[in-house]
Amino acid sequence: MEPGEAPELTVVAPGEGVQRDLGSIGVVFKLFGEQTNGQLSIVEHPFPVGACVLPHRHTREDEYSIVTEGEIGFRSEDNEVVLAAGGYIIKPRGETHAMWNAGSKPARMIEIMSPAGFEHFFWALGGLMELGGPAPEDVMALAERHGLVFENPPWFGDVIARYDLNPPPRS
Repeated sequence: MEPGEAPELTVVAPGEGVQRDLGSIGVVFKLFGEQTNGQLSIVEHPFPVGACVLPHRHTREDEYSIVTEGEIGFRSEDNEVVLAAGGYIIKPRGETHAMWNAGSKPARMIEIMSPAGFEHFFWALGGLMELGGPAPEDVMALAERHGLVFENPPWFGDVIARYDLNPPPRS
């Protein structure tokens, strides 16, 4: 596909997509950048009760999230919100953010990443999880290759306590 060329018709039926475990949350791959001429990629993330994503910052892509089930909390820099099904949020590149299941039932969201490419971080991390879990240095090398920076903001401990979260180990 040439740059600027329209992508081909692609159909992903309900329930389709490759699923992988990312540790605290899961991922279901819906559209890879190779299918969208690099414009965007789409995944779904199931969030079990108590699950959270460690604070991090993207340097290459913006994320557009749509909550489809349950309640998911988002914190980006000093802005915090809990969204129920039907809520949308933009997490701009360059801002430190975290996400968590803010309710007492499993939650799920759709994540649109633009431009595409970061879905390959999830793919690789899921592959490492299938092999028994990655070593911290492997996660850090993978993050660096994908322009992801893990952060440790002072507000995260408060979020963990308020929502009784089970954070994954820091790499």
